[in-house]
Amino acid sequence: MDGKVVLVSLLGGPDLVVIDAASRKTIKRLPIGNGAAGILMDPNGTRAYVACSPDDYIAVIDLKTMTVTGKIEAGQEPDGMAWASTK
Repeated sequence: MDGKVVLVSLLGGPDLVVIDAASRKTIKRLPIGNGAAGILMDPNGTRAYVACSPDDYIAVIDLKTMTVTGKIEAGQEPDGMAWASTK
């Protein structure tokens, strides 16, 4: 990403909040479930993954369109995430 927006997860709320970094104003809310915890950006900056802990899945966010494009079933209450490399 280019640093122009900030993604904020709300553990007690249904949305992922997208905030303009310069103005600090909400520019979009993405409904993702019943709450969220960790957020992980993919290395090439095209997607973000949001741990929807109460719903037991990871929401996949397309950062170009700022839309939810999928869900990854993750088991019980996913939270923190990290990239692992096989190199």
